[in-house]
This record gives sequence, structure tokens and C-alpha cells, in this order.
Amino acid sequence: MPKVYDDIMASLNELIEMAEGKETGAIIHKRTVADLDTFTPQQIKAVRTGTGMTQKTFAACIGVSVKSIEAWEGGRSHPDGPARRILGLMKTNPHFAEEMGILLSQ
Repeated sequence: MPKVYDDIMASLNELIEMAEGKETGAIIHKRTVADLDTFTPQQIKAVRTGTGMTQKTFAACIGVSVKSIEAWEGGRSHPDGPARRILGLMKTNPHFAEEMGILLSQ
């Protein structure tokens, strides 16, 4: 599993112990969430082609319709927050969908 998964699980376990009144010795760290990226139609297509996916596969990975991908790449509409976050992850790591078990090998 990716390190981020391990970190989340460790934090959740510490919170459960704290809620149960157990001493965990944990230090709570303040975190800042990165801003959502915005994407031009050309950038969305570049992210998709960088993953090597068709519009159909890309749409299925993100959880939207093929029509949405067509509209985003055509500039007729724009992705919402969750889709923008996933696009940002795929932009940073073109293998994100495979590594997270979203895109399965045949």
C-alpha cells in the first residue's frame, strides 16, 4: 500500500484510541490542504493522453461519463472539485490509477 494509506490508517487508529480515553502519546500536527488545480481543455487532454487512456477508460477511472470528458476537452464544461483533485493526482503521477487499484491489468 502507498505511504499515504499507512499514514491515514495510523492517524485513524490514534484518533480511536484518543476517543476511548487511551494515552497515545501522539502529537497532533496541523495540516494544510493543497489548493485544487484548474485545468484548461488542452491540459485535461494532456493528462489523459499522458496516462495512455482512451476517453472511455479515463472517464471510468474518474467516475464520470465519456460525455463529461468530451465536454471538458472541448471546453464546453469544466470538472468539479473531486474530478479536479483526481486530475491533479494523475497529472503528477500518470500511473496513479494503476497504483491505487482503479485501473486493473487484464
